Amino acid sequence: MVSSATGLLASGNTETPLRALIYLACSQQPDGGFHQNFWIDGQPYWRGIQLDEVAFPILLAGKLREAAALRDFDPYPMVLRAAGYLIRQGPATRQERWEENAGYSPSTLASNIAALTCAASFARERGDEATAAFLQQHADFLEEHVEGWTVTTEGTLLPGISRHFIRIRPVDPDDPQPDEDPNRGMVTIRNRPPGERAEFRAKEIVDAGFLELVRYGIRRAGDPLIEDSLRVIDAILKVETPFGPCWRRYNHDGYGQRDDGGPYQGWGTGRAWPLLTGERGHYELAAGRDVGPYLRAMERFATAAGLLPEQIWDAPDRPEARMHLGRPTGSPMPLMWAHAEYIKLLRSARDGQVFDRIPAVAERYQGRRLQRPIEVWTFNRHVRSVRPGTTLRVQAAAPFRLRWTADEWSVVEDTASTPTALGIEFVDVPIARRQAAPIRFTFFWPEAARWEGRDFVITVEKGPA
Repeated sequence: MVSSATGLLASGNTETPLRALIYLACSQQPDGGFHQNFWIDGQPYWRGIQLDEVAFPILLAGKLREAAALRDFDPYPMVLRAAGYLIRQGPATRQERWEENAGYSPSTLASNIAALTCAASFARERGDEATAAFLQQHADFLEEHVEGWTVTTEGTLLPGISRHFIRIRPVDPDDPQPDEDPNRGMVTIRNRPPGERAEFRAKEIVDAGFLELVRYGIRRAGDPLIEDSLRVIDAILKVETPFGPCWRRYNHDGYGQRDDGGPYQGWGTGRAWPLLTGERGHYELAAGRDVGPYLRAMERFATAAGLLPEQIWDAPDRPEARMHLGRPTGSPMPLMWAHAEYIKLLRSARDGQVFDRIPAVAERYQGRRLQRPIEVWTFNRHVRSVRPGTTLRVQAAAPFRLRWTADEWSVVEDTASTPTALGIEFVDVPIARRQAAPIRFTFFWPEAARWEGRDFVITVEKGPA
């Protein structure tokens, strides 16, 4: 819905995108989240949690503000609630943008970093510098970990390129101490044919979701890691058709028309998505290259009625099944996400810059930041180690007093938590550059007049930050 509304905004329509934002604000849950999908009256259909879907309404509010099209609607309460939800529930998402897997997703992280930066801008406009700083620092924390969570250094898909983005580093969001190493872990791929392998090494499954980092301005087009990752994507997922290039979602995908041309019936083979041609076109534009081939390809993938399918046939023709290379399969059509991407690509080509790019995000992350890095500890993510010279931020959903020590309890510190406008309390613990002993801490909960009853420990890595 946000993609469609943003596509309309790119075409010059401000009325419908504003109405869409108001509708989303009315449909927001009390905790700040949004149902995965829901009926017109707001009743949920599926109940999955996708953090990018919580970020998107913030981004839509930001684009409408940028276009001076908010009129007399104030999205700030919705923005704050959604931002608080992202911070409380993240950084791992229960579902990424393909609605299938939990973990650390480059595309989800990109949307969250961009949304929190937008939310900080809203807070700054209100003169609330404390809230703006808190939001931006959390975005910085996520940005600092993007490569550490989602880039393998042991890639084997393309000879000569061992370091590239992966589709997702799977973790259980209910595990407070997940293994965050992107070189480890197995990912389960849905919709695989009966009897075929469904578990794969996460470091060997790729998609192009990392391009969202460039779309919003978090990473530069032309970044060597991005370009190397694209080389892997092109070797593994790219399909050449008579109408132009297209890409599959990820390798070993089982969601799509079967190899014999028969329909997807809970399993099949993932086919190429015209949407992804549009996403690649946006990247090529950002990199200063010709966007024309991608626009023309999307136009040729459409039907005579101008409808873009979710997927096109990406194998030799099967006339008996009415499947022809580069033409629509039996997938949903029209896919409004693809139509919105095409409209935005047209607008981007005309403007000479990516329509979804957020200037505040690019300014923040494409320049040199001098702020002290922050590592975040929450009850749903017990960070195991911290670098010297950083700040350890301990967060909770209620007021607390942190009792902590940096020298094995020889000296004990008691620090009261600082409240925020997001319903999140925090204490910052500075980690000295020469710190060697672990940081130990526990909680006292004043509202309940009780101690947590257990200690937590974080080791300090060797060497300066």
